[in-house]
Amino acid sequence: MCFFFSITTIVAQEWLTDFTTAKDLAAVDNRPIILVFQGSDWCAPCIKLDRDIWQSKAIKEYAAQHYIMLLADFPRKKKNALSDAQTHANALLADAYNPNGNFPLVVVLDTAGKILGKTGYKKTSPQKYIDLLNSFIQ
Repeated sequence: MCFFFSITTIVAQEWLTDFTTAKDLAAVDNRPIILVFQGSDWCAPCIKLDRDIWQSKAIKEYAAQHYIMLLADFPRKKKNALSDAQTHANALLADAYNPNGNFPLVVVLDTAGKILGKTGYKKTSPQKYIDLLNSFIQ
């Protein structure tokens, strides 16, 4: 018998969907939380932000080392529906951090969940977006 193993390192930020888990990890790792409110299947700027920024190699690599990534998605299509529990959790996050219902909204939080800054979609490079996020932290 012959076995072939391939070890591949995938560099990607891990999107969390539970706020308590995100805060716990942020506290342990001493990293800020990037909370993203998006409508993944209906909001054109959200889709652009995901494609142009969050899916870029630069953001994936940087985020994996420097941020805790938390996603609050609000899909509208039935096929993309979230569980009732996740829908409720996202609604609670929206009540606390996005009461005006802005999409996309990117909220930078400290390890305790305090707002450090907010932004949205910007037509810019991934590196400039990283710089913008970091400007809220310093």
